[in-house]
Amino acid sequence: MNNNTMDIFERLRNGETITAGDPQAYRMREASYATIKLLNQMNSSGDPVQIRNFLEQITGSEIDESTTVFTPLYINYGKDIKIGKNVFINFDCTFLGLGGITIEDNVMLAPKVSLLSEGHPVSPENRHSLMVGRILIKKNAWIGANVTILPGVTIGENSIVAAGAVVSKDVPDNTIVGGIPAKIIKTIE
Repeated sequence: MNNNTMDIFERLRNGETITAGDPQAYRMREASYATIKLLNQMNSSGDPVQIRNFLEQITGSEIDESTTVFTPLYINYGKDIKIGKNVFINFDCTFLGLGGITIEDNVMLAPKVSLLSEGHPVSPENRHSLMVGRILIKKNAWIGANVTILPGVTIGENSIVAAGAVVSKDVPDNTIVGGIPAKIIKTIE
C-alpha cells in the first residue's frame, strides 16, 4: 500500500514525516480547528469537571478526576495525547500533539510548559514538511516553568527539568536537568 493512501494519523503515529504536498494534509488542519473549537469552550470554564470533560473530548480518552488542569491550555491535536492519574497541568501550557504525547501518573507541569512533538526539517526545500517524535514523560516527573520539550524526548521517572530548560535529548530516571540545551545537573538520591 502506498503510504499516501494510508490514514495520515496512523502515519503520524508511526513517526512518518508528512510532506508539504501530502494529499491528506488538510485533515490535520481540520482536526486542529475542531480541537480549537473545544479548547475555546474549555478555556472559558472555571469548573474542573467541565474542564476534564472538554479535555476528554479533545483527547478521546478518559481524564481521571485526580488530574487538575488550570486553563488556558493550548493543544493543536489531542487524539494522540494520553494523560495519567494525579497529573497537574498549570496555566498556559502548549501541547503540539501530532507526534504523540504521553504524560504518566503523578507528573507536574509548571506554567508555560511546551511539549512539542512536532518539528520541521532543516533544509529549506523540505522545511514545510512535518516531522514528529513521541514525547514520554514518566511517572512522578516535575517539569519547571517555561520548559520546552522537543520531539522524541523521554523524561525519566522521578526526574526534574529546571525552569527555562530546552530538552532535546532523553533525560534518565532520577536526575535533575537544566539549561539550553538541557544537561544533567545532578542525580536524585
